[in-house]
Amino acid sequence: MKVLNLRCEHDHAFEGWFGSDEDYRSQCERGLVECPLCASSVVSRLPSAPRLHLSTVSAERRELSSAASSAATPEQQSVEALWLRAVRHVMAQTEDVGDRFAVEARRIHYGETPERGIRGQASASEAQALRDEGIEVHSVPVPKALKGPLQ
Repeated sequence: MKVLNLRCEHDHAFEGWFGSDEDYRSQCERGLVECPLCASSVVSRLPSAPRLHLSTVSAERRELSSAASSAATPEQQSVEALWLRAVRHVMAQTEDVGDRFAVEARRIHYGETPERGIRGQASASEAQALRDEGIEVHSVPVPKALKGPLQ
């Protein structure tokens, strides 16, 4: 298994695990490689020596490989970690109402249902209509990896 350092068009650094270089290229061509933070499929491979994930690799070699392959600066890693923590907190403290978001937000705003934190999907026009009615709405991009179980 090859572990490659990747970066999306928004400068998010992440790792990708592939069976081979051909596997990486094939997945990129089909748009299957996405940034776990912003879901951008415009991804480039960073120059580095690829790591091989083998169960027999010594701990010392793994540490050296990991230290040499760090793609993001400590500041970038810190900001991304804080953002992910905030998104996880929002997801844990709110109810997912899916595409019923606008309807549920109105029901809460007009006292038809108990007040609670909700999240879901709304079109730009639905979100603007909610704002026009005085209903506070915020858009938060959620990485695909947090939306469902990982395989």
